[in-house]
Amino acid sequence: MKDAKPIQIQSKIFDFALSDLVCRHRESFQPIWTVDSWVKFLIWMALNCGLPGDRESLECFSDALGTTLARRMRRLYFERNLDVMDLKLLADPSDDQVLIMPIRNSESLTIDQASKFLTEVGLEEKVLRDKSTWQVLDAVIAIPWNRSD
Repeated sequence: MKDAKPIQIQSKIFDFALSDLVCRHRESFQPIWTVDSWVKFLIWMALNCGLPGDRESLECFSDALGTTLARRMRRLYFERNLDVMDLKLLADPSDDQVLIMPIRNSESLTIDQASKFLTEVGLEEKVLRDKSTWQVLDAVIAIPWNRSD
């Protein structure tokens, strides 16, 4: 048991540091809310890890991340919480829809709240504005991306 504790602590430190790094820098890569911004972020990380920017090195970096870590980072990159409104947003442009859900299931989510949240995070222009296309599910509102860009 003594051996497991330092490893658990190291794992938590790594997770905290990586989460902080992603959240602190994700707004820096434009255009935000795009696959291009995600790729720019990964290139920036690779360069800051001392790798040259050539294709082979970037592929090596991607392989070194592995699927699990890359998924976790990507989720953090395209996720936002708005504690004031008690809402969570999942807005990965590779998905068909943006999802907005309450952080705590204390009350139901409204279209108006979802709309305000999209404005708050700068997504209102990237989703379909026609609210009749928005799906109100149990505790989630699913909003299609505007793919006309």
